[in-house]
Amino acid sequence: MPNQLAAAASPYLLQHKDNPVDWWEWTPEAFAEARRSNRPILLSIGYAACHWCHVMAHESFEDAATAAVMNELFVNIKVDREERPEVDQIYMAALQQLGVQGGWPMTMFLDAEGAPFWGGTYFPKEARYGQPAFTDVLKTMANAYASGDPRIAQNRVALLERLRQKARPAGQVVIGTNELDDIAGRILGIMDTEHGGLQGSPKFPNTPFLDLLWRGWERTGRQKLRDAALHALDGMSEGGIYDHIGGGYSRYSVDDRWLVPHFEKMLYDNAQILDLLGLAYAETGAELFRARAIETVGWLQREMMTEGGAFAASLDADSEGHEGRYYVWTLKQVLDALGAQDAEFFARHYDIAPFGNWEGVSIPNRLKETERSGADEIRLAMLRDKLLAVREKRVPPGRDDKVLADWNGLMIAALVGAAPRIGRPEWVELAAGAFRFIAESMVKDGRLGHSWRAGRLVFPGLASDYAAMIGAALALAEATGERAYLDQAIAWQGMLETHHATEAGGYYLTAADAEGLILRPEATADDAVTNPQALIARNLVRLAILTGDEAYRARADRLFEALLPRAAPHLYSHAGLLNALDTRLRAREVVVIGVGAEADALTDAARRMPLVDVSVQRVSDPSALPDDHRARAKATSLTSGGDVGAPAAFVCGGGSCSLPVTEVNRLEELLRGR
Repeated sequence: MPNQLAAAASPYLLQHKDNPVDWWEWTPEAFAEARRSNRPILLSIGYAACHWCHVMAHESFEDAATAAVMNELFVNIKVDREERPEVDQIYMAALQQLGVQGGWPMTMFLDAEGAPFWGGTYFPKEARYGQPAFTDVLKTMANAYASGDPRIAQNRVALLERLRQKARPAGQVVIGTNELDDIAGRILGIMDTEHGGLQGSPKFPNTPFLDLLWRGWERTGRQKLRDAALHALDGMSEGGIYDHIGGGYSRYSVDDRWLVPHFEKMLYDNAQILDLLGLAYAETGAELFRARAIETVGWLQREMMTEGGAFAASLDADSEGHEGRYYVWTLKQVLDALGAQDAEFFARHYDIAPFGNWEGVSIPNRLKETERSGADEIRLAMLRDKLLAVREKRVPPGRDDKVLADWNGLMIAALVGAAPRIGRPEWVELAAGAFRFIAESMVKDGRLGHSWRAGRLVFPGLASDYAAMIGAALALAEATGERAYLDQAIAWQGMLETHHATEAGGYYLTAADAEGLILRPEATADDAVTNPQALIARNLVRLAILTGDEAYRARADRLFEALLPRAAPHLYSHAGLLNALDTRLRAREVVVIGVGAEADALTDAARRMPLVDVSVQRVSDPSALPDDHRARAKATSLTSGGDVGAPAAFVCGGGSCSLPVTEVNRLEELLRGR
């Protein structure tokens, strides 16, 4: 008989609806039941694409004997971390305060008010490798709680105090370009010079670090910083972490050379990587980066589109009960699909070995340097298409088809940014379609929701939703010139200030009227995604540029004053905030004034540049700019005699604008600082 998760919207929760565990969703009713029955709470947090979540579910949550212990001793709450990231953030911080590295599934023990007193991650059904059996953990925790063990109260008080201390601002600190250059140099020192990316394993894309290196190159001209970012992109784009048959990047590789992925695919990873691929191709012209961008968007359109035009959250790592089964090949399977001659050719280029390159099977990759002609690449593309058609007949991994506003916002902005650099203008309309769905289906009374599935909206939204969707609106405003996108960004920023701003100058993750938690999360560090407060800071600078309202820049300064003291002791975990500070210090704007082919050429050239934080505005007449815009005064003086004049671009930054630029080559030189 289904448990209470049968009424959930989340695909992850629905995976557990037939468990013998009497699961509750995270609701006030669950906590009321804990108080009524005088039982502690077992909180289990995971997500649909999590391999070890599936392992623990199969071993313990589907086991009737284990479930009986859970049901007798605890009120059991299951949470989808993607649907309720604020809950995940609070209890992950608590778990780390206990000295546990953290990860998913997360298993936390709480009192009836939600205060944590102990926790861990995956627990095996039977004791092994020094880990206790899950049922032993359950009985020990329940007995300690029921007996009033003083360690429970001590842990609870100590954890809550540590969590509150982490939220308190420290003294004022100053971080400028010298400090940004220093941290870029230090990150360069821990990059893997052989395989790319950070040294060691597992290897995550860690896009905020790559962004920081790229910005360091822009500031200093140090080629090694740029090359380290390109090397990482090259490694992950040739390795098994990239799906060479169907496109798209997995979440991370378990080894140090990008070969063996953890096969789940997340929307946010692919958004952040797509953004960097556009920069890399625009800078180098390397076909690898263009191809990976096009293939990844192809995967997005083929496998991640939802009915309304937005994008699904993730694809599972497992199919048919095995991690990666959908994506790996034996040599015989390739022979059967392609025939002997083509199979030998494909296997040589994609490391399909007789005995496999991982657990007896082969993960397609191009890590071995092999010379390939243009004709070879055309032939390989045709063979990949054949293998994709064969693969699509397999049992696919599960798709978590909920629409998350924050992850969609990241992908929308990435599509818009990559479109001119890769030469795919149609991606802007793809992005606009996703934006329309969220603006029409995930907004109530002008406020964003967080997650949508099957007509059900998780509301109110989080600061991360506003951060990403404001960024998406600004990207579309620049790309299309449509004022409605800018107006939407302004309105959402107002909602963010009303419902999420802290007195100190930062932003809470949750809204003021969201259901009660033991505290309101206000994290500043990055996780798999750049911290929303960093995204908000970048948005505020761009709003100041595009509207001419300097109050937005002042708000960004107040945000930095609040957050930098907390970030200073842990700069490596705050790459996103450091990148936002770089935006504040160096953001530039290109204003193109005029109509016709010459104005089009200047606009396209500015948008193609491999530089972060260059806003591009296109207006037909200087009167369309804000009254106090520096480019307006210069352009007006050139046309004061009534002569419209030739189209021209102005590069603005640091309180001034350049003289008019009428040639594409000169505009590119000016933007590169030559």
